[in-house]
Amino acid sequence: MWRKHRLKKQYQKRAREAAKTGAASAAKKTAAATEKAGAKIAGFVKRHPVGVLLALACVLLLFMMQSCSSSLVMLGNSGAGAVGATTYPSEDGEILAAEAAYSGMEAELQNYLDTYTATHSYDEYHFDLDEIEHDPYVLISILCVLHEGEWTADEVQGTLENLFDRQYILTERVVRETRYDSDGDPYSWYICYVTLENKNLSHLPLEMMGEEQMARYSLYMSTLGNRPDLFPESAYVGKYITNPPADYDVPEEYLDDETFAAILGEAEKYLGYPYVWGGSSPATSFDCSGFVSWVINHSGWNVGRLGAQGLYNICTPTSAPRPGDLVFFVGTYDTAGVSHCGIYVGDGMMIHCGDPIQYANLNTSYWQSHFYAYGRLP
Repeated sequence: MWRKHRLKKQYQKRAREAAKTGAASAAKKTAAATEKAGAKIAGFVKRHPVGVLLALACVLLLFMMQSCSSSLVMLGNSGAGAVGATTYPSEDGEILAAEAAYSGMEAELQNYLDTYTATHSYDEYHFDLDEIEHDPYVLISILCVLHEGEWTADEVQGTLENLFDRQYILTERVVRETRYDSDGDPYSWYICYVTLENKNLSHLPLEMMGEEQMARYSLYMSTLGNRPDLFPESAYVGKYITNPPADYDVPEEYLDDETFAAILGEAEKYLGYPYVWGGSSPATSFDCSGFVSWVINHSGWNVGRLGAQGLYNICTPTSAPRPGDLVFFVGTYDTAGVSHCGIYVGDGMMIHCGDPIQYANLNTSYWQSHFYAYGRLP
């Protein structure tokens, strides 16, 4: 059996070590960051307009709900407030310690599986194991939502363990068979089946958070907490910071179609918004089907919140797509049926909720290998 107390022991050790080294390395960063705070805010707004706009939207919503005098004060501080709303509140050393602790639990689990046959004595083994991995920005964004305000690695220990138990589902099952030797005598043969499911850490916010918390999670992910230097190896740094999606202009003649113009006008409002599993509104950001559902529901249709397969089911397949049709894919992740969808904009291009929301060329090898069908809305 998997020993959870071993994980906790490893957590405590790694958290202490990471807190010491992380705090030391973060001290210089903190001093420099304080000295250049004004310049950072200006640069941040320029680099991350989407995240700031999301935060400003939240501030303006509060503005509308307050009295005139108090709202004017709030609006005057909205720029700095928007940046603050997207910035991780904890010290770098504590953030690094929390990430090290979670990675330590993963390393312990990996070692347990790597040495499984050496530490167990069954006759036969069958393994079905997902990869053990997570993105640090997803982890830290979740922690910052669940623990409002500044936190330390020690304070989030229980949350880390809870997240780990939710992300990784380890199942060990032993089957006893009766077999017979060459003399016809029976003997027992033990077969061990080991399964590890990685539920994907980025899918957990949908299970654990309400709409308001999902909105805050989306804000943190849209800007990486204003700490893109903490985990430069994260794929999100390239997607959101160093290599954001290229711009694309839909030919103007396609906009003569008023229906398509309405669809595109709504869809382009959310370019640059982060992919959030289960997201279905501007407040929470979107996943692929949440994005398409929102856009068409605000462009003349009323289909409700549908998944990718549900959107395909209401469409009529077509081999001659035109701007405004939907495009569907299979096998983009491990699920049955249609797994991804977007909105076709003509000339082999689509707008979709990738990561982040962006335009994409359908003629690339990736999209061609997963292409399923075009569909026309009713």
